[in-house]
Amino acid sequence: MSFLWPQALWLLLVVPLLVGFYLLLLRRRKQAALRFASLGLIREAMTGGARLRRHVPPFVFLLAMIALIVAIARPTAVITLPSEQRTIVLALDVSLSMRAADVEPSRLAAAREAAKAFVMEQPDDVRVGIVAFAGSASLVQSPTRDRKDLVAAIEQLELQRHTAIGSGIIVALATLFPDERAELDPAKYGGRSLRDGVGGRSLDEQPAAEAKEFKPVPPGSNRSAAIILLTDGRRTTGPDPLEAAKLAADRGVKVYTVGFGSAAGAMADIDGMSIFMRFDEESLKAIAALTAADYFHATSATDLKKVYEALNARYVLERRDTEVSALLSALAAVLAVAAAGLSLLWFTRIA
Repeated sequence: MSFLWPQALWLLLVVPLLVGFYLLLLRRRKQAALRFASLGLIREAMTGGARLRRHVPPFVFLLAMIALIVAIARPTAVITLPSEQRTIVLALDVSLSMRAADVEPSRLAAAREAAKAFVMEQPDDVRVGIVAFAGSASLVQSPTRDRKDLVAAIEQLELQRHTAIGSGIIVALATLFPDERAELDPAKYGGRSLRDGVGGRSLDEQPAAEAKEFKPVPPGSNRSAAIILLTDGRRTTGPDPLEAAKLAADRGVKVYTVGFGSAAGAMADIDGMSIFMRFDEESLKAIAALTAADYFHATSATDLKKVYEALNARYVLERRDTEVSALLSALAAVLAVAAAGLSLLWFTRIA
């Protein structure tokens, strides 16, 4: 625990003074009781239970004072709280290489099941969007809290030719930043243009106002949005994935990469022909590192589920340094009320 105002802890020096004042007050009361009280009252006051009980309310009140002084010093502690990341875009690779069976029953089938499990496990206030990419990328489900729509969008994904990983990242960014769609157009980086419907306005439409000057932010600093990229990492067309990742890093958006497939690659049946499909793990590691995110590798549907569970925990909970003054203030109030209540209950007065 640390303190924002540590100088306020000097007030704790008042505590021994209060204890001394209380002992002095007890001594004077004892002398007065011996001088004026009857023998019966003295005998009752000297019983062990009553003598101990009279010290409980002042002791509880002293604890309240200590808690209040510590609260004034504004203590902070590292605690686990709900994360502020509330919009997640899943970018799923639907290229033909996802037909490879080195992840059983296939890369795409395993990714679908894991994606659906991830969607269903998110808190109700988290919005999730779905971007599918092959030779081009498109938004197949705008960010929503409706889990049924998200699952339906995932189940309807179909395989297509080529793999434009960079386009997938850029369209995911355009989904998170609809006001920057003119800048976040894959066509500007060697890919196909965005389809109409990303953010609800055609790119042919003239912007209502000039775009504001873009100022990059530190990688990973955006706490309200993130991208999860699911792919085997082998780009065959479209923008450079690292250039697309740089666009995300400049906006503070983390791109978590989930790669599936074996290091040795696998054969896939495409139009009746067996074609060898590589697994490019290094590209996925580089994308994650550039955006201050993490890379996950899974070789089976079971492993992929564990990956998504780890991502879910990462998004739902976050450890952060948090001020806890309010908690100590509430504790001080409870202790003060308890001290007053005990005094009234046992002695019919607050003293």
